[in-house]
Amino acid sequence: MSDTVKVTRDGAIALITLDRPEKLNALNEAVRQQLMEAVDALAADDEVRVAILHGAGEKAFVAGADVAEFAARTAQEQREVYQRRRVYDAVAAFPKPLIAAVHGFCLGGGNELALACDVRVADRTARFGQAEIRIGLIPGAGGTQRLARLVGPGQALRIALSGDFIDAEEAHRIGLVEVLTDEGKHLEAARELAGRMARWSPVSLRLIKESVRAAMEMPLSAGLAYERELFLAAFASEDGREGVRAFVEKRTPEFRGR
Repeated sequence: MSDTVKVTRDGAIALITLDRPEKLNALNEAVRQQLMEAVDALAADDEVRVAILHGAGEKAFVAGADVAEFAARTAQEQREVYQRRRVYDAVAAFPKPLIAAVHGFCLGGGNELALACDVRVADRTARFGQAEIRIGLIPGAGGTQRLARLVGPGQALRIALSGDFIDAEEAHRIGLVEVLTDEGKHLEAARELAGRMARWSPVSLRLIKESVRAAMEMPLSAGLAYERELFLAAFASEDGREGVRAFVEKRTPEFRGR
């Protein structure tokens, strides 16, 4: 698809590779734009049911934003950049399951990119952190908001206020990482998990993701009402009818995403 963001497909699973290893896959404007284009294209591809995001090279998932790129901006210029569509929001809005396969450094904007994904799989080399405080800034793309919702406000404050890095075992213990693997096994584990997801109805995959994301923003009563409506949408879908019939008839369902 591009020189720094590459997409490959294996059946219903797409692999998105951030390919800038000489810069530890740091997020500059070109990478952000190309990643948004990639997720938009995959969202429209009916053959793809699940996607995996990872970084090339041996050292990093994403080591953060490219500080040199924004160092010369004025405050007004930075505000204007923030008013455009942002890659973190594009990733979070991706309607299909998106797994971050993490190794090495996952810092600052890189951690925020992983937070925007649905599930994080990490090997034991992974190091996580919100290092913005080290340069007099704060996280600006989910490193206080999504992080606090995922691990709780105390842990989010500990990470963001100290600027310390935490290892993969600690990240797994506090809930920042859902699946922890041995060194070098993160992509294998992510593919295996993606395969277990991709066998199911695309309608159900999308609606479950939509419902869980809503839970992070709605009061419980509103969330339960919303969940009921999404259940009814799944029930009315062709896939929903097929799944129920297949269960009754004791056969494997054939889901078509409708």
